[in-house]
Amino acid sequence: MSLKDTFIGLIIIFIWGFNFVVIAWGVESMPPLLMGGLRFLLVALLGSLFIAKPNIPWRWMTLYALTLCFGQFSLLFSALAFGMPAGLASLVLQSQAVFTLLFSLFMLKEQIKNSQILAMLIAGGGLYIIGSSGQAHSMTLLGFSLTIAAAIAWGLGNVVNRLINQRGYRANIGLVVWSSWIAMVPFFVTSYWVEGEVAIVNSLQNLNGLSVFVLFYLAVAASMIGYSLWSYLLTNYPAGQVAPLTLGVPIVGIMSASLLLNEQMSAQQIFGIVIVMLGLLVNTLGSKLYRRLRLKSVR
Repeated sequence: MSLKDTFIGLIIIFIWGFNFVVIAWGVESMPPLLMGGLRFLLVALLGSLFIAKPNIPWRWMTLYALTLCFGQFSLLFSALAFGMPAGLASLVLQSQAVFTLLFSLFMLKEQIKNSQILAMLIAGGGLYIIGSSGQAHSMTLLGFSLTIAAAIAWGLGNVVNRLINQRGYRANIGLVVWSSWIAMVPFFVTSYWVEGEVAIVNSLQNLNGLSVFVLFYLAVAASMIGYSLWSYLLTNYPAGQVAPLTLGVPIVGIMSASLLLNEQMSAQQIFGIVIVMLGLLVNTLGSKLYRRLRLKSVR
C-alpha cells in the first residue's frame, strides 16, 4: 500500500476499535435497541443525501439489513448493556471470521483449507478460555453469549454480502446507507416491544451531549466514513491485503477500553485473547505461509 492508503487503513482501525468504547458510553444512557434504531435512522437520513440508491433489489437489501445490520448490532449493543466489557467484545466479535467460514462451507459449498480448519480450532479454543473465565472481572455469561450471537449474525451477513456480489451487484457503502431504511424498522419495533414506551420516551427526553456524540459517531464515523474508506481500499487492493487490517481493531478496542473505561482483564482472559488472535492470524496468513514453506521445501 502507498503511505496515504496505509494511513487510511490506520484511520479505519482506530474508528472501528474506538467504536466499542462509544457503544459502552451509549448503552449507559440509552436502551440498546433504541440506540440501534436511532443510529440507522441517522445513517439513512444523512447518507441518502449524498449517496445514490444502489442497483440492488430490495429483497437482497432486506436480507443484508436483517443479518449484518439488525442481527449483528442489536445483539452487540445488548451484549454491552448486559455485562460484556467493550474491550473483550472487540476481540470476541472477530470470531465472525470462523462463522463466515462455516456458513460458506454449508450454504455456499465453498471449500475450506486445512489452515482455515486449524484457525477455527485455535480461535474456538481461545473463545472457550475467555467464556469459561467466569463472572469475576466484570464479564457476564449473558454478555459473552450475546457477543457470540452477534458474531454469528455478522457471519450470516457476510454470506449475504457474497451472494449479492455473486449476482453482479456492488455491495458497497450504498448498500450500507440504503439498507439502513430497512434495518431501523425492526430496531424500533423490538425496542417498543422489549424496552417499552416509557424507557423510549425518557431516553429521548433526556438526550445529552454525550448521547448525541455517540449517535453521530456510530452513524457518521463507524458506518459512513469507516465503510467508505474500507470500500476504497477493497477497490484498490486485493482483499487478502486489506482483510488483515481488521486484526488491529481489537487491539485498539482493548487499549482504549482500558484507558477510558478502566476495564481490567484476568490472566485467563488475556491468555484467551492471545489464542484467539493467533487463530485469526492463522486464518488470514496461514495459506500464504504454507505456500512459502512448500516452495522452500521444493527448492
